[in-house]
Amino acid sequence: MWRTRAAAACVICRSLANSSCGIKRKSPLQNLHLVCRSVHHPYYPSSKFQRPPLRISIQLFSSLNRLPLRKTKLLNVKYGYQFHRNFWLARLASRLLKVRYLILGSAVGGGYTAKKTYDQWKDMMPDLDEYKWIVPDFVWELDELIDFEKLIKALPDADDLAKLLPDFDKIGESFASLKGFLSPGYNLVSEVIGASDLLLLLGAPGETAFRATDQGYDNDKQFKKVSDKEKIDQLQEELLRTQLKYQRMLERLEKENKELRKLVLQRDDKGIHQRKLKKSLIDMYSEVLDILSDYDASYNTQDHLPRVVVVGDQSAGKTSVLEMIAQARIFPRGSGEMMTRSPVKVTLSEGPHHVALFKDSSREFDLTKEEDLAALRNEIEIRMRNSVKEGCTVSTETISLSVKGPGLQRMVLVDLPGVISTVTSGMAPDTKETIFSISKAYMQNPNAIILCIQDGSVDAERSIVTDLVSQMDPQGKRTIFVLTKVDLAEKNVASPNRIQQIIEGKLFPMKALGYFAVVTGKGNSSESIESIKEYEEEFFQNSKLLKTSMLKAHQVTTKNLSLAVSDCFWKMVRESVEQQADAFKATRFNLETEWKNNYPRLRELDRNELFEKAKNEILDEVISLTQVTPKHWEEILEKTLWERVSTHVIENIYLPAAQTTNSGTFNTTVDIKLKQWTDKQLPNKAVEVAWETLQEEFSRFMTEKKGKEHDDIFDKLKQAVKEETIKRHRWNERAEDSLRVIQHNALEDRSISDKQQWDAAIHFMEETLQSRLKDTESVIEDMVGPDWKKRWLHWVGRTKEQNVRNETKNELEKLIKCNEDHAAYLANDEVTTVRKNLEARGVTVDPCLIKDTWHQIYRRFFLKSALNHCNLCRRGFYYYQRHFVDSELECNDVVLFWRIQRMLAITANTLRQQLTNTEVRRLEKNVKEVLEDFAEDNEKKVMLLTGKRVQLAEDLKKVREIQEKLEAFIEALHQEK
Repeated sequence: MWRTRAAAACVICRSLANSSCGIKRKSPLQNLHLVCRSVHHPYYPSSKFQRPPLRISIQLFSSLNRLPLRKTKLLNVKYGYQFHRNFWLARLASRLLKVRYLILGSAVGGGYTAKKTYDQWKDMMPDLDEYKWIVPDFVWELDELIDFEKLIKALPDADDLAKLLPDFDKIGESFASLKGFLSPGYNLVSEVIGASDLLLLLGAPGETAFRATDQGYDNDKQFKKVSDKEKIDQLQEELLRTQLKYQRMLERLEKENKELRKLVLQRDDKGIHQRKLKKSLIDMYSEVLDILSDYDASYNTQDHLPRVVVVGDQSAGKTSVLEMIAQARIFPRGSGEMMTRSPVKVTLSEGPHHVALFKDSSREFDLTKEEDLAALRNEIEIRMRNSVKEGCTVSTETISLSVKGPGLQRMVLVDLPGVISTVTSGMAPDTKETIFSISKAYMQNPNAIILCIQDGSVDAERSIVTDLVSQMDPQGKRTIFVLTKVDLAEKNVASPNRIQQIIEGKLFPMKALGYFAVVTGKGNSSESIESIKEYEEEFFQNSKLLKTSMLKAHQVTTKNLSLAVSDCFWKMVRESVEQQADAFKATRFNLETEWKNNYPRLRELDRNELFEKAKNEILDEVISLTQVTPKHWEEILEKTLWERVSTHVIENIYLPAAQTTNSGTFNTTVDIKLKQWTDKQLPNKAVEVAWETLQEEFSRFMTEKKGKEHDDIFDKLKQAVKEETIKRHRWNERAEDSLRVIQHNALEDRSISDKQQWDAAIHFMEETLQSRLKDTESVIEDMVGPDWKKRWLHWVGRTKEQNVRNETKNELEKLIKCNEDHAAYLANDEVTTVRKNLEARGVTVDPCLIKDTWHQIYRRFFLKSALNHCNLCRRGFYYYQRHFVDSELECNDVVLFWRIQRMLAITANTLRQQLTNTEVRRLEKNVKEVLEDFAEDNEKKVMLLTGKRVQLAEDLKKVREIQEKLEAFIEALHQEK
């Protein structure tokens, strides 16, 4: 009786193994009937009615495997116990019973067992909540999507199946039609049973587990005992193979997806859809960050928008990690020297072509061409060097670069200069502190993702950046740790457990969201990104660190790192961007209120608009120079030129010529000295006078206040434009040569045509001599001191030296009175005589003092004589016309002054023509060039256009622009979500 029951149970379990509701799978041994597992089927009917051997193969599955669905095929009922032919009713009942067990046993018993096994398996699995952000969400939602109770209720009951028993083909077709409806539940049941097979193999400690092997159609099954260690090793190898298998499948699908997206983007780029493409989310977000980097905040509005900040020790591999994420060699490289000298903001986005471009440039660099890559690296290096100020090593100025390409993860990264521990020769003394301050400024943003790069090939104790990161993010809520050069670390590190401690976060004094291990090269800077990817994948496939479970599969490769960083970045963006938009909205309201209260009648002009307004005013003032009358130009030029050359004319030409005895010698001396003066000094002096006159007029127009319309906010800018224009302007070189010829011809002319010109020359000579006489009297008064009237009225006295000079003056005046025709210089014997006369009166005097005093006394005597002679010559025009024939009056000095006066007038006229026809236009051109240069130099504009009003308008414009772009970004973000 026992054997009969066992045989019947064997039939039931074989039916369960061969009919799984349309799923062809291999049933685990543990799901068989308990009697079958204990008795091992010792009894079978006679060979005539013996059933074919049951094919069962126990296969290990990981939790990620899914068994493929195959075409439903019901087993024919061909076996069982045959009875005598005359018992057809019994045979029919037996068949009905078998079908019932087949259907109900598969549906009810299998479903219940699967659910129970699934609950056991779920309880034994480790808690994966900490890594839930790595695995897609739909994997964790499978248990919510499948309702096992509804699945059981959806199966047909026994009565419905009984009606279909006569036609088994129709039964098969009915089950085939149910396949599409039940396939999700079947897949889940298959995966659960496969996973439970592995978990039952593990068992509890000390428990014995069996593994069945398929040996074709042999009836005998071999069982062998497996130790706990072997079970763990086998499961680890199976899990690793499964992960690698699905990783390769995922990469293949991603590659196909990348190609398809590239084709779609190319079609859109060519305009096939005839629609205007909108900016991508990441491009909109990057524009906001660019505006914020230029925003000169003075109202405590801090930039807390998320970005990925890449920090690490120098030569830790930061640049290599960024290049692997960007999939191009875009950064300059150096061996052991500092290459990143300023922050570089890299915006990664998806596009049909792999290109890069700078924020302030329209040139696109094709990253698939080596020559464009070299040009891009060179451009980045040049920009870094230009941004570094003199006497510094690093710069705080951010270089903005955008990289687009198929398959790139959308995010914004900022590459910072590497942290150093020692300042070497050639660096600025404050380089270390500057790098620390730059890194802290970016990391103290509470919404910034910190990507901490650590070199795995060096001792962990030499790390500097980990302490800095732990200070900025002590809880590790926004830090991702990356261990680079793992291939070198595996070779060089004596204890692999040290790498495991790093990845598990137990070695460094810092916490992180995730830990990753990557390989970004083999030390050759000429390697391509594809070759590095292949090397990285090959290394981790063969690495003992992964085989021994020191590293998890999701913690390796830059691909996984890129996905994780992108997910964290967008999660942080979604959580914080609306809060930041509200903060800028409040700031905008405060700024608008302040403007209305302080400047109610002024428009809100920012720095650029104010510069354009000032530019128009300056150009209008330059044009006003052309409206100056010719008379005004000539009067200013003639007066200024005579003030500049009068001393030379009187001292070096007129006085030496006046010492001659006759008119012929006088004229000869004058002609010679005038020729020398014209050839060497006069043209140059005239050009200098003209240029100074133009500067004075230009300055007068630039600084002249325009009444109520004058805005003092432009004064500093106008002054800078004036100074820079004067510095750049150069007078026409050929003007001096032409002027020399004109002046020489003017001075050679001696013919005074009318009495009016003669009187003008007399007047000019008289004014000049009176001015010189006044200056001489002033010098003599300073030498001898005040006269008796001033001494009595102002109670002042003479000094001892002034008394000596006064006595000397009195003695020299006696000498001139005795001889009015005395020469201009004292003879030595005359000096001795004067000195002795003074000594006789008790005055000791030096011979040099006598000569100095004589020079001023004789000069005053000569000027008075010349003025008297000038008065006599007022009526000398008649004698001049007769060439002073039969006349003792000679007025050659008047003719000299007429020649000088006429030369001044002609020179002033010539310079005026050069000014109005050439130089004013050239000056206007220089002003435009200076304004254009200032317009391109933001630092210059910030320095020249200052003040509370400018700053307030500038901040108001920036805040409005930031708020508008943030709102547009948030709207697009919601649409995408």
